[in-house]
Amino acid sequence: MLHRVTSEHAENARELQEQQASRIALTWTGEPGRMEEMTHGVLIEQAERAAAALRRYGVRAGDRVAVHLPLVPESVIATIACGRLDAIRSSLPVSLTVPELAARLRESGARVLITADAAFWDGAVRPVKALLDHALARGAGPDPVERRTVLVVNRCARPVSWTPGRDRWWHEALDEV
Repeated sequence: MLHRVTSEHAENARELQEQQASRIALTWTGEPGRMEEMTHGVLIEQAERAAAALRRYGVRAGDRVAVHLPLVPESVIATIACGRLDAIRSSLPVSLTVPELAARLRESGARVLITADAAFWDGAVRPVKALLDHALARGAGPDPVERRTVLVVNRCARPVSWTPGRDRWWHEALDEV
C-alpha cells in the first residue's frame, strides 16, 4: 500500500525532529567528576562529521574501523558514524595487553584506528594510545604502519607520542569537514 506524503505530513515530521533535536540523548559521567551531555541534534551532527572524516580517510561500506576507546562519548559517535557508512566497527577494549591488542589489530585488518590519548580509570590516568603504538610497532596488521590512519581523541590533555603522517587529532579531523 502506498501512502502519499503531504506537506502537512512533512511539516509534522520536521516539528518532531526539531523537538527531538533539543532533547538529551547522551549523558556521560567520567573521572574526576566530569560530566558531558549531548542532545540528539549534537550527537547526530557529530556522527555526520565523523562519518565524513572517515570517508575522507578511505573508509567505505564493508571496511573495518578499529575503535580503541574507553567508554566516552566519542565511542558512541564512532559507532553511529560507522553505521552511517555501513562500515564495521571492530571494538578493541582498552584493557587488552599489547600482545592481545596486536593480535586483534591483525585480525581486524582495519586501516583506520580511533583511540584516545589516555583515560581516567581507578582514580589514575592510564595510557591508551601508547599501548596502541606498541601494538602497531609489533607489526599488528597486513599493511605497513604508514598506510594507516590513527585518529586520536584528546581526553586527558597529556603529552602523547605522535607519528607524523599517520596520527591525527579527532577534533581536527571533524573540524576539517
